[in-house]
Amino acid sequence: MSQVKESIEVDVPVRTAYNQWTQFEMFPQFMDGVESVEQVDDVLTHWVTQIGGVDREFDAEITQQIPDERVAWVTVGGETEQSGVVTFRPIDATRTEVTLRMDFDPDGLAENIADKLGFIDRKVTGDLKRFKRFIEERGTESGAWRGQI
Repeated sequence: MSQVKESIEVDVPVRTAYNQWTQFEMFPQFMDGVESVEQVDDVLTHWVTQIGGVDREFDAEITQQIPDERVAWVTVGGETEQSGVVTFRPIDATRTEVTLRMDFDPDGLAENIADKLGFIDRKVTGDLKRFKRFIEERGTESGAWRGQI
């Protein structure tokens, strides 16, 4: 298993950053290679991705969701094995640190090489930078799910 951990500071309150992250179907707007995410129910999402020319389709189960603190998941079924957690830490009333940690199992030669060359780390960094731009330009979240899992 490989692991990536990246953080970014966003200039919105923790509630705004967290609320936006719960809008999984918006992920294609800031996550490179994510074609679509469908929220199947409160704990299950269905993903379609194309990263580095490799098409993947898989489900992810939300294993923990605590408003304004964290969202954790693990993939179920499909060809992709990963788990992760995104945490939200208020820096002050108007700024939040968003940290994404993901454990994944690269599949095949191309994915293993991409992992070793730091491609995955750079992709996650880019996704977080695009999330920052997305939420700061909006100034408000596109929706919210405040339930707890």
